[in-house]
Amino acid sequence: MSAALALAVAATAAAAAPAAVGAGAAPATAAPTPAPTGTPDIPDSPVGEQLRWFLTAAAALPIPEDQIRAHFSAGFLAQVSPAQLNEVLKSLGGLRLESLADVTPTTLSGMVTTGQGRLQISMAVDGDGRIAALLFQQEQRPAPRSWAELDKRLRALAPRVGFLAAEVRGNGACRPVHTVAPDTPRPLGSMFKLYVLGATAEQIKKGRFSWDTPLTIRPGLKSLPSGILQDRPDNSTVSVREAAKLMISISDNTGADLLIDKAGRARVETQMSKWSRHAALNRPFLTTRELFLLKGADYPRLAKNYLSLDRSRRYRYLATTVARTPLTEVKVWNKPRDIDRLEWFASPGDVCRAFAGLSALNTPPLDEAMSANDAGLGLDAKAWPTVWYKGGSEPGVLSMGFLARDAAGRTYVVTALTSDRRSALDENAAAPELLALVRGSFTMLAKDRVRG
Repeated sequence: MSAALALAVAATAAAAAPAAVGAGAAPATAAPTPAPTGTPDIPDSPVGEQLRWFLTAAAALPIPEDQIRAHFSAGFLAQVSPAQLNEVLKSLGGLRLESLADVTPTTLSGMVTTGQGRLQISMAVDGDGRIAALLFQQEQRPAPRSWAELDKRLRALAPRVGFLAAEVRGNGACRPVHTVAPDTPRPLGSMFKLYVLGATAEQIKKGRFSWDTPLTIRPGLKSLPSGILQDRPDNSTVSVREAAKLMISISDNTGADLLIDKAGRARVETQMSKWSRHAALNRPFLTTRELFLLKGADYPRLAKNYLSLDRSRRYRYLATTVARTPLTEVKVWNKPRDIDRLEWFASPGDVCRAFAGLSALNTPPLDEAMSANDAGLGLDAKAWPTVWYKGGSEPGVLSMGFLARDAAGRTYVVTALTSDRRSALDENAAAPELLALVRGSFTMLAKDRVRG
C-alpha cells in the first residue's frame, strides 16, 4: 500500500526542507533483523555517544517520548514527532550497525542492516550534543547516461513497465521527452493518494472546508498501516492538514480514508476524471480499508463476489458486505492478488497530469505535504529547490512518481510504474534501481531542455 523506498528521517534546526519520513509496505512481511549484539568501534564523541544510545533504544521499541525529547533537538522534533520516529523505526524491522565512515566529532555516516535490507545511515548533532539530523536511505546506484540504458534497466525490473519523463509547460500540459507505454494503465499502489489530495485541495479551494477542519477518526474509517492515525483513540480528531501530510509523507492509509470520506468518494472520482483518461477503471474509487478487506479477509470469496458485480452493484456491496466485515479478519498476503482488477489504476501520462494539476492547485499546506519525503532521490537542492514525491507498492506492484522544479522555475515529472502479476517484486533490489533511473532522468531532462 505504500512504497518501501527510502526509509528516511531527516531534520535539522536550520533545515530549509521539511523532514522526510518514509514508511514500509503494509502489511509487512519481512522478518525483523535481530537487535544489535555487537557493533563496529563507535567513537567516544558527541555524535558517537548519541549513535550508541540510538542503537540500544531502537532495539526496544517504542522509544519512550521523554527519552526521544532528551536526545533529539527541538528543531528535529518540530518536524518529526516522537510517534512518527517510532513508526519509521518500526517499519525498518530492526537495526544492526555494519560499518562507519566519514566520522567527525559531530557527524558520521555508515551502513546498517535492517529488515528492509542494507541502508545508509547519517547522523549529526547540534552544539548541545543532541541529534539534529538522522537519515536512512537506500544505497545509491549509478544513474543511467542515456535513455537507451534507462529502457534496458527498466525492463529488467519487472515484466510490465510504464514510464514517462516530461516537462510541464506553463499551461499545465505535459510535454513527453521519453516514454515507455505512456498511455497504458498500470496498478498504482498508494500513488492513488495524489488524486485524493487533489480532490481535497479542490474542495478547500471551493470553500467547502479548510486545511484546519477537524476530522473525526471513527472506528469504521480506520485502516491498516502504513501510517500512525490508525493507532490514535477512536473518535479523536486530526486536522485536514495533518491527515494530508501524513497521507503523502508516510503514506498513512487511515489519513487517506479520512480525506476520501470528507471530500466524498464521488468528488474524488470526479477529480480523477479531470486528470486521468482511465478514470472509469477506478469506479468505485476504493478506500484502503476496502482494498485490505477485499484482498485480505476470507480471500478470495469477497474479492470474487465483488468482481462478479456490475459497477452500480459494487457500490452497494462495499456499503454493506465489505463495510460490515471486521478489519481484524484481514490476513497478511505476500503474493500478487488480482493486481489487474483490484487496485487503483492510471497510466504514466495520467500520473503526470495529476502532478501538473496539483502544481496548479498549489498552496503552502499542499506543498508541505508533497515535499515532505523525496524517497531518498537525492537531487541537488540548489539545482532542484522543489521536489515532490509519491510512490506505492503491494505484492507485485512498485510505483514511483516525482515532480521537480529547477532553479530557473522549469518543472519536470518522472513516473515509473512496474508490476508482476505472478510474483512479488523484490523491493530491496528494485527500489534503489528505480531511484537511480529517476535520478538520471532528471539529469537528462535538464540536458534536453538546454539543447532544446
